[in-house]
Amino acid sequence: MELHEILAHVDHTLLKQDATWEQIQTIVDEGMEYQTASVCIPASYVKQAAEYAGGRVKICTVIGFPNGYSTMASKCFEAADAVQNGADEIDMVVNIGWVKDGKYDEVLEEIKDVKEACGGKLLKVIIETCLLTEEEKIELCRVVSESGAEFIKTSTGFAGGGATFEDVELMRKHCPPRMQVKAAGGISTLADAERFLELGASRLGTSRIVKSAQEAT
Repeated sequence: MELHEILAHVDHTLLKQDATWEQIQTIVDEGMEYQTASVCIPASYVKQAAEYAGGRVKICTVIGFPNGYSTMASKCFEAADAVQNGADEIDMVVNIGWVKDGKYDEVLEEIKDVKEACGGKLLKVIIETCLLTEEEKIELCRVVSESGAEFIKTSTGFAGGGATFEDVELMRKHCPPRMQVKAAGGISTLADAERFLELGASRLGTSRIVKSAQEAT
C-alpha cells in the first residue's frame, strides 16, 4: 500500500491533557501537509483549529472522553457545541458501566441522541475494547450498527489498551458492510497501520503515523 493511501485513512491525533495551541497548530499543519483524513483534537481547540485550517483538513473531536460516564444530556450538549464550533466529525465514548450492567437499550438510545445532536456530521462510537468481554464486543457491534452512527471505534488509548488486530477482525465480522471500523490506540508503525487497513479498518486514530511518514520520506 502506498504511503499516501495509508495517510488518507489517518485521524492525526493529539488528545493529551497538556496539549497547547502551538502543538495543536502543528498537528493541523501536518494534517494539511500529509492530507490525513482528519485531525482529532480536544474540543476546547475546535473553533480555533477550524478557523485556522479553513476547510483544508477535517476537524474531529471527542466527547464523553475518555471515561464515557458523562450523562446523556452532557454528551449531547458537547456534540452540538463541537459542531457549532466547526467540528466535522465526533468521536464519542459509550457508557461502559451501562454495558457491564447489560443496559444495551440505554446505550443505543444514548448513541442515537448524540447522533441527532451531531446535526448530520459523522459520528464514531468508541467502545473501549480492552475493558470488554468478547460477548460484550459482539453485542456492541449490533448496538452501534443499529444506532445510525457511521463508525465503531476500538479505543480511546487512555484505558490501558489500544487497537488489536483481533478486535478489528471481530468488528468487521459482526458489523454490516455499511458500518465502518476505526482502529485507535497504540498504532505506531506503517506496517501495523497497513495491516489494520487490510483487516477492514477504514480509519486509524494515531499520533505516530505522520511521524513515521516523515521519517520515510
